[in-house]
Amino acid sequence: MPATPPGRPTRRSALRALSLTAACLLLATPATAAPSGPPDGHCADRTHLRVPGAARQQADCLGELTTAGTVASGHTDPADYAGLTPKDLPTPSGVPGIQIDGYFPDTSTTNTDHGWNHDSQFVIRLPDHWNGGLVVAGTPGNREQYANDKAIADWVLARGYAYAATDKGNTGTAFYRDGRRPGDAIAEWNTRLTQLTRAVRTVVAQRYHRPPARTIATGLSNGGYLVRWQLEHHPELYDGGVDWEGTLWRTAGPNPLTFLPPALRAYPAYAAGGTGAAEAEATLHRAGFPAGSEFLWPYHHQVYWDLTQRIYREELDPGYDGATEAGTPFCRSGTPACDADYDYAARPAAVHRAVDRIALTGRIGKPLITIQGTLDVLLPISQDSDVYTRMVHAAGRGALLRSYRIEDGTHTDSLVDAFPGRLRPMVPCHRAAFEALERWIAGTGLPPADHTVPRPPGATMATLLTNCPLN
Repeated sequence: MPATPPGRPTRRSALRALSLTAACLLLATPATAAPSGPPDGHCADRTHLRVPGAARQQADCLGELTTAGTVASGHTDPADYAGLTPKDLPTPSGVPGIQIDGYFPDTSTTNTDHGWNHDSQFVIRLPDHWNGGLVVAGTPGNREQYANDKAIADWVLARGYAYAATDKGNTGTAFYRDGRRPGDAIAEWNTRLTQLTRAVRTVVAQRYHRPPARTIATGLSNGGYLVRWQLEHHPELYDGGVDWEGTLWRTAGPNPLTFLPPALRAYPAYAAGGTGAAEAEATLHRAGFPAGSEFLWPYHHQVYWDLTQRIYREELDPGYDGATEAGTPFCRSGTPACDADYDYAARPAAVHRAVDRIALTGRIGKPLITIQGTLDVLLPISQDSDVYTRMVHAAGRGALLRSYRIEDGTHTDSLVDAFPGRLRPMVPCHRAAFEALERWIAGTGLPPADHTVPRPPGATMATLLTNCPLN
């Protein structure tokens, strides 16, 4: 992971790249719609825009809403999106408009952006040349509201969409301190995304003198989880969604608390080699970590598996380690209250009820496209998107779903730079899925049936960064 920039809080650490991470909601017009000019001129009437329910807001007129301009102007935070995209991902430009930063009432204070020390912060971007659509985003991992700026916001803004994002109501690796009972912090993510979606629809109507034409949900990791949840619980707000490797929370499992502990138990023996290495490797494979992904295990053990298990277990099962907060990092199996020995199935019913509060059902109410990499070793695809696909079909909603397994994709696109011959970026596959969903909801073409999207033989990285045919 990149080092934390000087002056940034150290809690913006490894989990920032974790995608367990955020959901985006997109209000979209058909892909063929041409952006229209601002109804009242560049940044007109920005002082009259009001975000319903906001406790604070600040509107600025910007010559550039993408990171090509917002980095220099201070209207984004590169620490929020560090580690999520390949280094050579092109940055579009030429999107003037209005940016509104602010926050909704909240009692937690983990988000230090703008010196506000206040959670439930949001950003809204309203381009001068609007195509009639809106993107609303939650964040991956436990990041703040600018986390999707490179992976999603830049691209949709350049296509003419308005865009908004929320920090989900709590941030950082101690997010579990928010709330009064197990599961409260994660449950708030869903509430905050719904809140922002409703509020920004009003802001869009204020700015452009008409409401958004369509709403589509899209998001990465924890954002993908939010897309699924919103389409299950609030389909009336959306016309469809794109779920990018969303986290699967399922009461009966699988969920992260079922496949991460076996990895933590087995990996030390695998890494040590010797007589126990082969059985340890088999244990990791049985837990869902696919054969062929072994080259990614050292990084994920060091950066993701241990931290993810401990902090999400603390959020949903704080009683496991008593008064200790989020367990003991990298403890060996056999250590008292070690997360490597965590057995979700054997935990009390109260723990399963906490998971049930945030669990998914598969009962989506609008079209959804899911993409996930076959070499995802944070949320193994066999324990995540493959299972969710079966859940949707079991719920009788299969006609509303397309699910694509992206060969050689992994959870964090920055790892493509370290392993360019073994991994492919997911960003262009997300964009292809987004465009496919636009056509689907516009009635101009059905996406192809579920399948594995092969890595094009002999493709260069430049080609992979710009092309991901789903057919």
